[in-house]
Amino acid sequence: MVSLRRIAPALIAAGALAAAGATPLAVTGALARPSFTPLAKSSELWATVDICNTPHHPDTIGIRGSMPSDGHPHDAMYMRFQVQSLDATTKQWADLGKSADSGFVPIGSAASTHQAGRTFELKPTPTSYTLRGQVEFEWRRDGHAVHLVSLPTTAGHKSLAGAEPKGFSAATCVLG
Repeated sequence: MVSLRRIAPALIAAGALAAAGATPLAVTGALARPSFTPLAKSSELWATVDICNTPHHPDTIGIRGSMPSDGHPHDAMYMRFQVQSLDATTKQWADLGKSADSGFVPIGSAASTHQAGRTFELKPTPTSYTLRGQVEFEWRRDGHAVHLVSLPTTAGHKSLAGAEPKGFSAATCVLG
C-alpha cells in the first residue's frame, strides 16, 4: 500500500517540475522520427482514472492508458503508471514515490493500438487527498526509445476493460 503521509516537501518540489508539463512532452533520441507529432496528437493516446475508491476497490485508484501504433510493427510499446497527489497549499502535483510507480510495463507490439492499466491501493488517512495519474508512453526500437510522451489523466475516455463502474473515466480521484 502507498502511504500519503510520506509526501515530503522535497518530493513536492520535485513533482512540481514534472507536473508543469500538463501538455504532451516529447523526449526523443537519435532515432526519433518526425511522426512524433501525429502520435502526440492522436485521439488514441490518452490517460484516465478508471477506478476511484469503489466498493470493490476501497482506497484504490486505477489508472489506464491508450497507446497508438507508431506505424512500425516491430517496435515495442511500454507504459509507466504513476500516482500524483495535489498539494492543497501550493496547488502543485507531486509523485507519491516508488510504491505508487509501476515502472515501465511492456504493453505489446506497435502494430496496433493497445490499452493497459494499473491499480494502486493506498493506506486510508483521516484527511482527504486529490490524486491523479501520470502515464509515460514509450515506443522502443531495438531496445532504444524512439518516442516518449507523458500525459496526466483526463476524463471522457472509453476503457476496453477494468473501469469501475463500467464506463467510468475521470481526471482525478479524491480519497480519504
